[in-house]
Amino acid sequence: MPDAADWQAELAELEALSARIGADPLLTQGAGGNTSLKIDGTLWIKASGTWLAHALERRIMVPVEIEPLLDAVHSVDPAAEQAHRFTIASLNPSGLRPSIETTVHALMPQRVVLHVHCVDTIAHAVRKDCIEQVTPRLEGLNWAYVPYARPGLPLALAIAENSTSGPDVLILANHGLVVAADTVARAEALLAEVKNRLRIEPRLTPPADLERLPELAGADYRLPASQAAHAVATDPVSAARAAGRAMYPDHIIFLGDGPAIARPGENAKAVAERFGAPPVSIVFPGMGVLMRNDAPPGADAMVRCLADVAARLPADARVRVLTPDEYLQLTDWDAEKYRQQLARKASSAGAAQKIA
Repeated sequence: MPDAADWQAELAELEALSARIGADPLLTQGAGGNTSLKIDGTLWIKASGTWLAHALERRIMVPVEIEPLLDAVHSVDPAAEQAHRFTIASLNPSGLRPSIETTVHALMPQRVVLHVHCVDTIAHAVRKDCIEQVTPRLEGLNWAYVPYARPGLPLALAIAENSTSGPDVLILANHGLVVAADTVARAEALLAEVKNRLRIEPRLTPPADLERLPELAGADYRLPASQAAHAVATDPVSAARAAGRAMYPDHIIFLGDGPAIARPGENAKAVAERFGAPPVSIVFPGMGVLMRNDAPPGADAMVRCLADVAARLPADARVRVLTPDEYLQLTDWDAEKYRQQLARKASSAGAAQKIA
């Protein structure tokens, strides 16, 4: 194994990059996204349910033995879906579980892997003509497109099937972006280049009605953590997108199939009565967004993400949404239930983060 000071310095470099990525809501939101570093047979990867933004405040990287995990993946062993079974306990005193995307990171041959939910990438990746849209933008890069598969082992297997050329960039349909390189610095540079190439200018949106919204909130609702979230309501095209089915996994995990859309004349109480229970978020077309008081920070982050993605989708874009079966695959998955449990614990303990 490399000298302890050397590999610890490299891991610290990845943690610093992780914090920078986590601080940018256009790259990742809440507990979404993950980063990793391979060092002499050990994969250091972000822990499930933790935030990249917290990488310099607390230990969020978990050590995993690569070879036995890869053996499980290649044999399609269900154990591969339980990456915590491959952690190195002596280096993981916190007992945190590895990311649900650990198999994806293990399969990538590069030493450094960055998986982000870049809103510009998602705005391309949810389109039915994604390949046609991104091909000219990524010319000259070694990249591949991966059709949608549930995060975890199904996604890892889909990547293996669709990326036989060992690409450095993956566009994950209805999901996000993966970039990989052999050093932290090169991975960061590649991420910046891809983000720039895929950049989409968002539509300008009217401001929220910050006088009327508090009147509609009542006792059970509040304004979202980010003012940018209101754009999903004040922009008619974005509001129409919000009324449809979810377009990517984290939306389902934190917001369900989508925010509730208020009807003309309704307040938050009326919407909750119509739905039979208070929804996590409510879109008031033309006015703005309200969040349930107990909505965790991840839900606020995902409403902001929805606004950012929707503002980058033209009105005539043909979008692929997640199917009912894909919805059930996510909500009935033990790994996601664990991540949501962590989110609820963090919320109840008052662990919130201001979203820029």
